[in-house]
Amino acid sequence: MRVVEAEEVGRLLVYPDLVDALEAAFRGQVVTPVRHHHPVARAGEPDAMLLLMPAWDDVSTGFDGDPMIGIKIVNVVPGNAERGKASVVGSYLLMSGVTGEPVAMMDGSRLTLRRTAAASALAARTLARPDAARLVMVGAGALAPHLIEAHASVRPIREVAVWNHRPEKAVALAESLAGRPYRVTAVTDLAAAVAEADIVSAATLSSEPVIRGAWLKPGSHVDLVGAFTPAMRESDDEAVRRARVFVDTRGGALKEAGDIVRPIADGVITAADVVADLFDLCRGTDPGRRGADEITLFKSVGTALEDLAAARLVWSRVAGA
Repeated sequence: MRVVEAEEVGRLLVYPDLVDALEAAFRGQVVTPVRHHHPVARAGEPDAMLLLMPAWDDVSTGFDGDPMIGIKIVNVVPGNAERGKASVVGSYLLMSGVTGEPVAMMDGSRLTLRRTAAASALAARTLARPDAARLVMVGAGALAPHLIEAHASVRPIREVAVWNHRPEKAVALAESLAGRPYRVTAVTDLAAAVAEADIVSAATLSSEPVIRGAWLKPGSHVDLVGAFTPAMRESDDEAVRRARVFVDTRGGALKEAGDIVRPIADGVITAADVVADLFDLCRGTDPGRRGADEITLFKSVGTALEDLAAARLVWSRVAGA
């Protein structure tokens, strides 16, 4: 069994190749059972959690290539912060769908970062204007540079503005991206930056909206990644009301995404106002953006399908090396 460390996972999962791999996966047949959550509380770690995210190719309708089985194993250990270690630790086990034998164990954290950003870029292919050149990145955490890179791989991004509730982190991220084909600057006036943006991408842990719908200009695309529970939210009611709303998967977003769940609960929108998901967009049953001035909003919470697609791409390049 091959062990693929984080650096190699990052090197092999190149945009837009990964975006293409996700598009093929959403067009295909992949089984994704409900994510398993298991408390593993123990002395000093009352909130520790084990998460299991399995997926496998459904070959009943035919599949091009060898079928695979995969499972992402994630340990959430809040106490690791005091130990100087990451609080979320993940691994991905990829197995043959024919024999069941394990073929590779991959770094799950890097794989998750890359596939999450690729899903946003996949949505932007049909939802962002083809001439989108200005990107605002709301949040400066580990996912932010991946989102910037992924969006720039599918749209002609020339300028990136980075905002964070801690301005020094925005400055540090902007400085780390010096020399890219696009100019990156840190900003403190989020409203002004959003008002000029073609794409607004958010990856925060906010429980209250940071993006206001009143700021959005006609033709903009909003990409919401960070709020992954019903108690979290990155956009306000006006943003959802003004936009045509899309999600990665209806099952996940209508259950877990505060940016969708809360406006529905409050009567701002209904479930029927969620126009389409990535299955619809990738299979061509919905065209995505309908006009240059339309505002679009995409909300993702993640799916094991994306992990399997990314792991398959890594394995194809490792095995073929």
